[in-house]
Amino acid sequence: MAKKINKTEEQLANVEENLSKAGLFVVDNQEKIIKIIGSIVVIIAVFALYTKFIVEPNEEEASKEMYIAEFYFQNNDYNKALNGDGQYSGFLKVADNYSSTKSGNLANYYAAICQMNLAPNDSINYYEDALNSLNNFDTNDEILYSLATGLKGDANLELGNTTEALNYYELASTDYTNDFTTPYFMMKQAFVHELNENYNSALNIYESIKENYPQSKEGLSIDKYISSASNR
Repeated sequence: MAKKINKTEEQLANVEENLSKAGLFVVDNQEKIIKIIGSIVVIIAVFALYTKFIVEPNEEEASKEMYIAEFYFQNNDYNKALNGDGQYSGFLKVADNYSSTKSGNLANYYAAICQMNLAPNDSINYYEDALNSLNNFDTNDEILYSLATGLKGDANLELGNTTEALNYYELASTDYTNDFTTPYFMMKQAFVHELNENYNSALNIYESIKENYPQSKEGLSIDKYISSASNR
């Protein structure tokens, strides 16, 4: 019993010694600690002010600009949606002028879709522009991320880069497995394989869709693709 009491007293003594050391450290370094705490408070205050007076007003302004661009986008006027109408900015300027905002980030994705739609009738350079826009776009939304990745595949396919296109389609179908984007981009993979006359690889993908995604839009009509690839 005496040993236990002595051990307890020893532990308490160690605790008191450590507390004393901590107290001495605070006293000896009081000025430094105050400066560190003061710096943290200043950083938090600056961030709050930046958010209130810079980020939030910019986000509101970006949303207004986006509204007009989205109106043109919904009416398939991709040129005005992309470049503006002379009075209001298009997605390109919104993305450039408000890059730190959510709207500015999303404008990159919209811009890429516009560029993909304008390219066939205007300039093949729009496909490269679309890739640049997509590289500036970031999202935590899994479906939107898959669509953006697949769009990179579309742009590369139009540029004749079938290997890159296939890689992006594979990523788009596997990064987030679901019944919507996965079979959709699997079909695009199969299309590239058929372009390369690799019909066995295309057939394997068609059969995988039939087995794993039979109720998807692609799965409901997959038998004709299986039949076609089987006869090549």
